[in-house]
Amino acid sequence: MPEALSRLNRAKLYEQVVERIKAHVEESGLHAGDKLPSERDLAERLGVSRASIKQAIVVLEVQGLLESRHGGGTYLRNDHLDVEPVDELVARRRRLPEVLEAREAMETKLAELAALRRSDADIAAIDAALEYMATEIEDGGNGGEGDRRFHEAITAAASNSLLAEFMRSIDAQIAESRTESLRQPGRPSRSLIQHHKIADAIRKGDPKAAASAMRRHVQTVSKVRLLTWDPQAE
Repeated sequence: MPEALSRLNRAKLYEQVVERIKAHVEESGLHAGDKLPSERDLAERLGVSRASIKQAIVVLEVQGLLESRHGGGTYLRNDHLDVEPVDELVARRRRLPEVLEAREAMETKLAELAALRRSDADIAAIDAALEYMATEIEDGGNGGEGDRRFHEAITAAASNSLLAEFMRSIDAQIAESRTESLRQPGRPSRSLIQHHKIADAIRKGDPKAAASAMRRHVQTVSKVRLLTWDPQAE
């Protein structure tokens, strides 16, 4: 008899529900696009409240693993639920706002400087990054490497060694914010469009437009499901 959906004890309920849902997906051979059992069904089979089921589903939504459709149930977005520990999610939720503030301050200035100082080689690197990201998205990826290359090319085009060093010093935190943003539904293609607007302003040598486009982009990056999640709500 499959054990994934047997009843649970009471400690850290929603975290246990997350693990049981993951096990159920594996046991049942579910894939991206498949529907999970209803919240009521999961609650009855696991012996917990629907509130605990809802919180577990939210945790998986925050990680970009599930998609809840209003009135239509909950669906897998990936073939596997590669679940991140809740304590790591909580820690990232705590530090992410400061990372995003730092990105907005520094990258807006970098875009402005890039519009003033870019060379033909810089423009070529920016365009190559855009093409790479587009290919990643067309192939079903989230465009993460192309995104990294794009922002790196703008930093290089700004020709400010101190700002470049600051960016390198928070590279790991920037990578976290990139991952968090690009796993939002529809975000990769939207980010690519915004990247093109930034690149166009830099190419035209318009520092004000470049800074404005970058600010709008980083503000979009800041809109992630993780920051609306309340880990205390159960």
